Amino acid sequence: MDAPIVISVNSKDTPGVGKIPRESVTLVAGHGVEGDYHAGAYVRHRSRAAKDLTRPNIRQVHLMHSELFDELAPLGIKVTPGAMGENITTRGMALLDLATGTKLRLGETAVVEITGCRNPCAQLDAVDERLLSQVALKADDGSIIRKAGIMGVVLEGGVVRAGDAIVVEAPVGAAPQARLEPV
Repeated sequence: MDAPIVISVNSKDTPGVGKIPRESVTLVAGHGVEGDYHAGAYVRHRSRAAKDLTRPNIRQVHLMHSELFDELAPLGIKVTPGAMGENITTRGMALLDLATGTKLRLGETAVVEITGCRNPCAQLDAVDERLLSQVALKADDGSIIRKAGIMGVVLEGGVVRAGDAIVVEAPVGAAPQARLEPV
């Protein structure tokens, strides 16, 4: 696998799936992507905020692996960076295999800590009516395999651009885990 890189950075100041590709985004420690609807110290996801506005926001940054787009293309499902609502689109790393607590160094100074996987919702079918069924698959044991990216919090801020390198730092003493838990 190639060295991990950022291939797109995306944000939008309103709710809903689909973010706009940008030249750069600024990550703010403890907050998320500057100017993005989902940024903030407290939960911003509409269904979660409706239950409890005082919960910490552990979904400040959404990262998506562009390899998923390649996997969907032969099915006739066209997905472009930002379309699934991610802030950072990556290439060259198995995002879904990372452990909770993994740190991703992005660009010169930004650090995002992984909190879990994204729990995909029906809004994805606005991109393609078959998309949700391809990113939330039922396994033989009845569990759900979620393939719609991962979520994290910003530990250290900085500017992130397409082409920036990503350095992965596994948590010290982390036990291997089968799958990230949805957050």
